[in-house]
Amino acid sequence: MSATLAADEAMAHLRRSGRPVIAMTSGEIGLPVHPELRARLAAAADRASYGPVAGSTALRTAAAGYWTRRDLPTDPERVVCGPGSKPLLFALVLAVGGDVVIPAPSWVSYAAHARLAGVRPLSVPILPGQGGVPDPDLLREAVTAARSAGHDPRSVVVTLPDNPTGTVASPETVRRLGEVARDLDLVIISDEIYCDLVFDPTVEAVSPARFAPERTVVTTGLTKNLAVGGWRLGVARLPEGEAGHALRTRLLGIASQIWSSAVAPVQEAASYAFGEPPEIVERVAAGRRLHAAVAQAMAERFTAAGAILSPVRATCYLYPDFGPLRTRLARAHGVHTGPELARLLVERYGVGVLAASSFGEPVAALRVRAATSRLYGDTDEERTLALAAPDPAGLPWIRASLDRVEEVLADLAGLEAARPAAA
Repeated sequence: MSATLAADEAMAHLRRSGRPVIAMTSGEIGLPVHPELRARLAAAADRASYGPVAGSTALRTAAAGYWTRRDLPTDPERVVCGPGSKPLLFALVLAVGGDVVIPAPSWVSYAAHARLAGVRPLSVPILPGQGGVPDPDLLREAVTAARSAGHDPRSVVVTLPDNPTGTVASPETVRRLGEVARDLDLVIISDEIYCDLVFDPTVEAVSPARFAPERTVVTTGLTKNLAVGGWRLGVARLPEGEAGHALRTRLLGIASQIWSSAVAPVQEAASYAFGEPPEIVERVAAGRRLHAAVAQAMAERFTAAGAILSPVRATCYLYPDFGPLRTRLARAHGVHTGPELARLLVERYGVGVLAASSFGEPVAALRVRAATSRLYGDTDEERTLALAAPDPAGLPWIRASLDRVEEVLADLAGLEAARPAAA
């Protein structure tokens, strides 16, 4: 079971039992669907045919335009869509074959995809503050050693920007990744589902397709930038050339046997969204501002309690390290591991987070991932107000969650100035 989905179910159970909870386990974005997206979906409800396996011409053309506007010129024939970027990522692992290199830490499903495909996930640490991309030097060493031991790594999965750390790898690190991948003949599978959620417009999540276009697959979708995870629609941009054509053939064969085609009405709405009309561009910008305000306000709470946290550059994720509080946590709370810390936070305080071990880190690591995307309101009215607010962190319902987390962390750290934390 996916660690994020399992934790979400556990938080829902606590809520149904009447306990007040603050759910920061999942990255599902709690925002209302844009009215025009709803209208496009409803208008296409009579489209009941399967359609092409690769996706409709309209959708592939719109996705190609989306990437072209991001300096990744794309032919619609190189675009394949599916029922979410997660199935596409798994199908790509199957299509490429061989063992898969993943960053450490990395999103919970990457290693699971490799194991489900019957291959080995090979974890390689990231550079400090540059999550989502394995350290290129360590990548070279790990792949060389694995091949010497008789293993067969053929791909490396990266995330730009990163889940779980909320950071963005530098262009130089991505350039070096492309260089190493070319030297080692690795396919780069670049999950760029968060690329529209970089807070600072002067900071760019540069795709490895810029540096190694002949071997990079890029995936994205509407789950994060437009908060329609339940619609399940993803797109993949495949490389040019003979290798890219062969990969496309294998990917379409897998898709034809597993999902046949993405849901036709959703494809119609997605075609409109990937075309990026002004109202959609503004909605994405509003969401980005909201994520930045709340994530950064939450980050201040963690650092004030003594946790170490790399600056959050994108997404709604924080990845605080409670290592400096290890002695205090052990003596006062009997906590020695990340899972014990996460369990304490949910059982004693009703605050749901995920331990770093869910993302491939050692159990002893006292890091957790916290997602702020469920804090924007319990109703569409509250969420709409949050989207438009000049200071969303000051809205009463968001402020209440921030204050509660501040109390919990102060109690956890034994800060003298802490307000009493409710049981």
